[in-house]
Amino acid sequence: MTAATNSRDMSFFNIRSKIKSARKTSASVPKPLFLTAPYVSSVLVKGSFQPMVQLPAQIDRDEWLAANVFDFFQYISLFSGTISEFCTVKECSTMSAGAGTEYAWVDAQKRANKVAAPQYIDSATTWIQGQLDDPEVFPTKSGQPFPKDHPATVKTAFKHMFRILAHIYHAHYDKILHLHAEAHLNTLFAHFVCFAKEFDLLDKKDTDVLKDLIAEFEAQNLC
Repeated sequence: MTAATNSRDMSFFNIRSKIKSARKTSASVPKPLFLTAPYVSSVLVKGSFQPMVQLPAQIDRDEWLAANVFDFFQYISLFSGTISEFCTVKECSTMSAGAGTEYAWVDAQKRANKVAAPQYIDSATTWIQGQLDDPEVFPTKSGQPFPKDHPATVKTAFKHMFRILAHIYHAHYDKILHLHAEAHLNTLFAHFVCFAKEFDLLDKKDTDVLKDLIAEFEAQNLC
């Protein structure tokens, strides 16, 4: 056997060893509970949310966005309230969404502050509620125009709501199971993501932390 042949053989075995190691590492990382059967397919509806999220005929786009922001915010607030006694500064010292993902709260001065999850959720819900209550941002009078930056405001609200849902899935899903609320959470999230996709309200980088769950829902033809 020549030196060149021996070198190639060693290289081949090194590659095989690396592949085996990668497979072993991948296999040793358990799936999150929310991605396992039967929970991942637990929903309250049959069929796709697509017809429900499309802009109805003769309805103003901004009106439709505003109405859905309000509805999703109410439902997501119910879930965050449900797990609030478990989501404490001690238990959730960062606003995390799985390993390697932490969200900072950006204040009015554009400063990013690392805060505990309950503080982030409180700041986010306070901000969204403030926007919804401001008639200059979400007009309440018939015929009053929406501001030009309304789509950007909606996108920011959706970003915060997605992060709250991501934290619930990654940090408190066991509590959701204990409450037998997994079908309700999955249904809400599938509807939320479907609406966000329809109107381009979430960036891909924001959804990466739940991309596998989104792919599961797409495979189930929920969205």
